Amino acid sequence: MITSLSTALDIKIFSPSEPIGIFIIFVGLIFTGMIFYIIYAVSINKESLEDKKIRTKKEYLQKEKIGKLFPKKK
Repeated sequence: MITSLSTALDIKIFSPSEPIGIFIIFVGLIFTGMIFYIIYAVSINKESLEDKKIRTKKEYLQKEKIGKLFPKKK
């Protein structure tokens, strides 16, 4: 039974010197790079353009409301 399993599935095709093994290593490197990039992007807390627009608009509205509450006397 074991001999038929080894002949049906040759483990050597997954070795790093074979094309499938090289492909598996390549996909693993891409995946690892993506994971490190995600960790980096989250750690620097990048603000998206939409977030910046919303924050700028809120700050402008806040200044406008404060200006209405405390008008400058001339």
